[in-house]
Amino acid sequence: MLFDLRSRGRRRTVQGVYLFLAILLGGGLVLFGVGAGNGLGGLLNAFNGGGSTSGQKAVVSAQEEQAIKQTQATPSDPAAWANLLQARWTSAGQGANFNSSTGQFTKSGLNELNLATQAWQKYLTLEKNPDPNLAIVAARAYAGQQNYAGEASAWDIETSADPTAVKGFECLAVSAYAAGQTRKGDLASAKALSMVPKAQQALLKNQLNSAKTQPSVAQEC
Repeated sequence: MLFDLRSRGRRRTVQGVYLFLAILLGGGLVLFGVGAGNGLGGLLNAFNGGGSTSGQKAVVSAQEEQAIKQTQATPSDPAAWANLLQARWTSAGQGANFNSSTGQFTKSGLNELNLATQAWQKYLTLEKNPDPNLAIVAARAYAGQQNYAGEASAWDIETSADPTAVKGFECLAVSAYAAGQTRKGDLASAKALSMVPKAQQALLKNQLNSAKTQPSVAQEC
């Protein structure tokens, strides 16, 4: 049987399966959290209204532990740091790290977010063409810490890689406004508005402008 763990080889196989499933789950959440549609919303909403079981927490912990070992074994491999970013982002939303009743990260969750963005920064030093999906993960990790300048920089990378998705420019605009980067916010806002039907522009403009006085809007991406 596959899950008879007395054999070292089988234990490694099970660990690999768990790691793959956890990464697949994290990647799926990212892809479903962002699209070319209008309106502000995002992956953080996926955490609301539900808790995580101890079993789920154990899988995420195994994923994170495996990712850490990977960075230690191959510290110059950007893929290793990408896996660590995703593992820590996923861990931040699990168990005691996230309060599903309030929709807020706990102290331990914020620590996971900080470690996630550290992994992102290391990844950027090794990868000349960053994955835009990883940029989205990093942006949301920064948003969870209310580090809006970091969030804006990540959305900047995402929009450069995928200039056809209005969602990215919306999020770049509101995070730049929240960070006090008005010119960057205005440019991203103008780009986003040019990409939606004229009938939707007034509503979208109001949503984007609200970030100038309400930084928390940037957390909705």
